[in-house]
Amino acid sequence: GVKVYGNSHGLLASYASSRHSTSCCVIGVGKNGEMERDYSYTVARHRDDLWTPETVGRKAAENTVSRLDAQRLKTGQYPIMFAADVATGLIGHLVMAISGGNLYRKSSFLLDHLGKQVLPEWFNISERPHVLRGLASSPFDSEGVYTQDREIITDGVLATYLLTSYAARKMKMDPTGHAGGIHNWYVKSTGQNFEQMLKELGTGLLVTEVMGQGVNVVTGDYSRGAAGFWVENGEIQ
Repeated sequence: GVKVYGNSHGLLASYASSRHSTSCCVIGVGKNGEMERDYSYTVARHRDDLWTPETVGRKAAENTVSRLDAQRLKTGQYPIMFAADVATGLIGHLVMAISGGNLYRKSSFLLDHLGKQVLPEWFNISERPHVLRGLASSPFDSEGVYTQDREIITDGVLATYLLTSYAARKMKMDPTGHAGGIHNWYVKSTGQNFEQMLKELGTGLLVTEVMGQGVNVVTGDYSRGAAGFWVENGEIQ
């Protein structure tokens, strides 16, 4: 499709984009007759960047089979590691906490934290809105504000808020081009692969799913149910 934006300040701009996706949901039956289901999907701007249907189907089947005949852990405190799909949800909570709508209403635990340490020093997030075929690439936001490369988190320090024009006026700051959402965030890798991260975890829980609505952006409290795989000595059991 084509997105066109014009306003009374003389701006008239447009850009074309596309979006393709493939998904699959699989239902499985365990040894005792209990049923579980899980899914897999792929989404991209260009269809050549999609996983093959066979890959999507296989991942959906593997995810479903892994849920069968699950057991409960004993109550306790355990080290955890979030799987990639779950970790993106944590980034979503960060987006909410630094969005202008929550900030100017004083409804965020990160109010007045611009330029302050909010995450570990090794943690960095960059935004790149103009990446070719990027899923969230856009030359301007939903208000016509031009997008630009920017650092969100630098060495754990909050480098910017995400402000629409209205929120920027309320906070006496400049808009950042985030009306309608964020644009291609990149979390800098520490260089470890999945197996190396499991080894560092040692013994604990690999979280592959979270449940419930226990996220309070006002206070920063986080309390949710979780499911996943038990890990011992760096190996999934």
